[in-house]
Amino acid sequence: MKRTMLVIMAAVISFSFVGAAMAIEQGNKRKGKYIYRKVYQACNERGEVDTSKPPLNPDAKTQDQWTQVFEAGKFDEFGCKQEWDQLSEEDKSNIYTYLHAHASDSPTPLKCK
Repeated sequence: MKRTMLVIMAAVISFSFVGAAMAIEQGNKRKGKYIYRKVYQACNERGEVDTSKPPLNPDAKTQDQWTQVFEAGKFDEFGCKQEWDQLSEEDKSNIYTYLHAHASDSPTPLKCK
């Protein structure tokens, strides 16, 4: 009986650590929204774009399409290449999480305001 309880407790604890590790890999969507907007604000101040509003709303693509864009690392359609090249992997992960969470096929599609 004690052995069974120990096995069960060990399984629960290991699943808890796995869940926490998976949550760490996913970015922060609030930070992602902030960083996404800051990229275009900096780009606008530099004069490359006419407005500081991002050209693509999160609902412009499906979740799968956002995943393909970020896995390929091709950010050409976003414009502002200089700013995108300067982003850390963590910043890109945060932006991805924001865009993916509010994609057109997500439970909460969102347009930038």
